Amino acid sequence: MSVNELTSAASPYLLQHKDNPVHWREWSPRALAEAETAGKPVLLSIGYAACHWCHVMAHESFEDESTAALMNELFVNIKVDREERPDIDQIYMGALHALGQPGGWPLTMFVTPVGEPFWGGTYFPKEASHGRPSFKQLLQEVARVFRESPDRISSNTNALKKALTEREKMEGGATIANSILDEFAKRLYPHMDMTNGGMQGAPKFPNTQILEFFLRAAKRTNDKTFLAPVLLTLTKLYEGGIHDHVGGGFSRYSVDERWHVPHFEKMLYDNAQLLEVYATAWQIDRNPVYRSAAESIVVWLKREMIEPCGAFSASQDADSEGVEGKYYCWTQQEIAAVISPSDALLFNRYYDVQADGNWQELHTGARTNVLNRLQGIPADAAVEARLTSMRQELLQSRNHRVPPLRDDKILADWNGLMIAALARASTVFNEPEWMDFATASFHSVIDSMTRVTGLSLRIGHSRREGRLVWPGMSSDYAYMIRAALMLNENGAPIPESPGKPYLEIAICLARALIEFHADPKSGLLSLPSKDAADIIYRTYTTQDDATPNPNGVFLQTLQILASVTGDPFYTDQCNLMVSSINTFALKNPFGHASFLNAMDSRLNSFEALVLGVGRTEFLSLLRQEPLLSRFIIELDETTINQSQRFNARMTEQKASVFICKGEVCSLPVTETHTLRDALSK
Repeated sequence: MSVNELTSAASPYLLQHKDNPVHWREWSPRALAEAETAGKPVLLSIGYAACHWCHVMAHESFEDESTAALMNELFVNIKVDREERPDIDQIYMGALHALGQPGGWPLTMFVTPVGEPFWGGTYFPKEASHGRPSFKQLLQEVARVFRESPDRISSNTNALKKALTEREKMEGGATIANSILDEFAKRLYPHMDMTNGGMQGAPKFPNTQILEFFLRAAKRTNDKTFLAPVLLTLTKLYEGGIHDHVGGGFSRYSVDERWHVPHFEKMLYDNAQLLEVYATAWQIDRNPVYRSAAESIVVWLKREMIEPCGAFSASQDADSEGVEGKYYCWTQQEIAAVISPSDALLFNRYYDVQADGNWQELHTGARTNVLNRLQGIPADAAVEARLTSMRQELLQSRNHRVPPLRDDKILADWNGLMIAALARASTVFNEPEWMDFATASFHSVIDSMTRVTGLSLRIGHSRREGRLVWPGMSSDYAYMIRAALMLNENGAPIPESPGKPYLEIAICLARALIEFHADPKSGLLSLPSKDAADIIYRTYTTQDDATPNPNGVFLQTLQILASVTGDPFYTDQCNLMVSSINTFALKNPFGHASFLNAMDSRLNSFEALVLGVGRTEFLSLLRQEPLLSRFIIELDETTINQSQRFNARMTEQKASVFICKGEVCSLPVTETHTLRDALSK
């Protein structure tokens, strides 16, 4: 007799569904074989633990006995955590896009017993509404078509398979040069919202890769016009309700164009990317808001997201007690119960707290307030100090509420994003504790999620309660390689375990990434490994998603590895990838911001090679230069053997800096004032 098999799952998202009357299976060849034997199609439901609409559909349909009975009768039902299996999600989200539908979660796909998609959508309501059929009607019709019209099913699967593979084909295209990057910046600029920040329209996402693209355009062209949308966006993000003013950190996106009302889930990857862009913006503009935003992210991270092993949890839910945003929102009465009447009046004025609320929760209809400072009321230092004290009191009170669920699985790629961001921000803001957080996470991931197989250091993707999702994704390698290089560049200490220099770990991971994920002809990376046994299609997607595409990230790290080692292997791999991605980026530049940023680094960055006795002052000076324009390569007794440009004896001389661009290096710079002059030029 079929039963729900999610009880033994490791994923918190899957465990949320273990008590559903639906006979859920985890993704596996056995589950597909069960569908083949029964002659049934597969209902594939993909979501994640912090997803609000996933919870809504679960409550409406998957917890409903009659809906579940219909699902069990007509389908073999498979649940997938998109964070645990992004390779599965990528395939079926691509199929949904090929059907002409916008993406999103929950993702509801109908597939054949061999895993081929033939139709799907996202959230389906339990009852018919707004011209959409009820979920039950949909289930019955899909099952009928599968049973009675096999030719239609075959036609759909063939068309989708063709669409998924056709988009991987490459054609000859122009090489992307600075002039093309400048043209892309001019084309994108009119799409930016110069009133509210971000891109025009709603919903509104931070789009940090786009922000970095404009920061680079401003530096490359020396045109501050391109800087304006970035600084405006970062300020409005900080002022908006998407920022948790009481507890720190940022939600995933805003449902409106003003950043007022977020979907309240907090994702590790969003906060990592925002931490890095705030640090870069502060180096350029020195706006204290940007430092405050960075500190807010790390305060939240330290309080809520660090696991006992030192690595970071994946996310926090949008809902608590079944209500979206309940944990984060306030009525005037709730505020008055915590702080004094005079303080409450002041706080309500600055944080837009209204008697009848500034927001209505969709499902309950309750009026409440999303705290924000979008009114832009100026406050002097004394008022800001009072507001800070009030926020602390509110946080202490909020800590007694029922908190949103936390997805405590450890994802190697998302940890890599946060490690790199912390390493950079620690140096930028002179916060040594942040580096401690970064190194603890890095070594936790390396110690518990990697295996040495032959000459390769391979990495897993997700770990929870001793269970490791294996093999890892290309994103795990690319992000952790970059994390290792950022730790190396920013002088992070090397603990006794594993005791290997960060550069050595980066090199080992890069070799494994190329061996197990790169296409030999194009150099492009597939998300799943070549030896992942349960993947029906292997695609080489180059577009960014909510996180930067692994191809774009790896391209940047290849440039650093080529610089620090002088090994032509990395240069050749880099050139191969560039020639392959150029065509895709020219057709869809704004979906390839991470690649365009890597190209800007390739075309415009300089290398600062630092060596010799007493080089600390040089390193400190260089690390304050925005990462947009430089690679720092410290050559000492642990790294000199990796480089083919210098010999070990040079590390014994007086501290020197060689400024290199392309194949040309300067004479050694041996005085700090000379280095400052060189950097200013």
